[in-house]
Amino acid sequence: MRKLSQMLVFMVLVLIGPMPAQAETITVTDIAGREVAVNVPIKRAILGEGRQLYIIAALDRENPAARIVGWRKDLIEADPATYQAYLAKFPEFADIPAFEGLEQSLIDIETTIAQKPDIVFLNLETKRAVEEAAYIEKLGALDIPVVYVDFRNSPEVNTEPSIRLFGKLFGKEDRAEEFIAFRAEEIAKITNRLASVKPERPKVFIDRAAGFYEDCCHSFGDGNFGAMVEMAGGDNIAKDLIPGTFGQINAEQVIVSDPDHIIVTSAMWDVYVPGGKWVPVGPGADPDEIVEKLKFYPTRPAYLGIKAQKTNAFHAVWHQFYNSPYQFVAIQQMAKWFHADLFADIDPDETFKQLHDRFLPIDYQPGYFGTLSN
Repeated sequence: MRKLSQMLVFMVLVLIGPMPAQAETITVTDIAGREVAVNVPIKRAILGEGRQLYIIAALDRENPAARIVGWRKDLIEADPATYQAYLAKFPEFADIPAFEGLEQSLIDIETTIAQKPDIVFLNLETKRAVEEAAYIEKLGALDIPVVYVDFRNSPEVNTEPSIRLFGKLFGKEDRAEEFIAFRAEEIAKITNRLASVKPERPKVFIDRAAGFYEDCCHSFGDGNFGAMVEMAGGDNIAKDLIPGTFGQINAEQVIVSDPDHIIVTSAMWDVYVPGGKWVPVGPGADPDEIVEKLKFYPTRPAYLGIKAQKTNAFHAVWHQFYNSPYQFVAIQQMAKWFHADLFADIDPDETFKQLHDRFLPIDYQPGYFGTLSN
């Protein structure tokens, strides 16, 4: 009788198939240092930053749209070529509810609540606005947890823990660690060689979001692209002039500093500044168009007579590196511009292609860099 019962149980299990994984509640510490209880694995996520897709796609390669039930429109508007590449492969992206806003903006709480998400991912820089609006409490009353991540404010510190958060909450911890290891290895190719050789560091000025702003001279302090320049073997002239990550200095300060290189961060910003001076770097960009639009920058008053103008050392970099886990590709390219002989064997395009081949569901398209220098 007992054997018959066991056989019946076995037959039932075969017929119904494997049991679904049981949800469990875990506690994670987010980038703001908050302990947050989350039911995992999460199935429905709201992205307060659409460009969080850059890491989600590396974790959920088979269908990165599957768990996104709402997001901010920044990816669609600020990086349209990448959005179109994902949309072509995953048409369901078109059905994701999208809301307006900038990096520091609040999410659309009505859209968020209507989607009944398991979690809301927010940029760290929204924390003050979120606290003032009491969104944590409002969403918490509906059992919707909020987790802060950061790829923008201090990415040199917070990128790896942010990737680990996504990996843990998506049930993709091994995949996250594989990505982190790849990223660290590619950065070390630059930093280890610089530490060994100790070349002279050229002075560098970063023209932040060039073409998005009409005035000069927006830049980075000691964080984000400012830190990337230092990791690439350059001397960011604004690191002691701008407190924090983002800021602006005047043209006279740039001229007095006399930088050897100008790094223009830009993108295809036709949605924001139609016909503007932005340089259209990004996936699939036309290299001739990049060079043609970059030619405007040596004519800016802040750059007249500086060393970079005399040597034509003006370079364009895809602005979205400032807000993604792919920053190491920009570090490699800047290192080649600053120390061409030392890094002659480094190929940033090949590095980015490897990233796509190993981790992402879309094909690599060059176009992320441009230069006027030979």
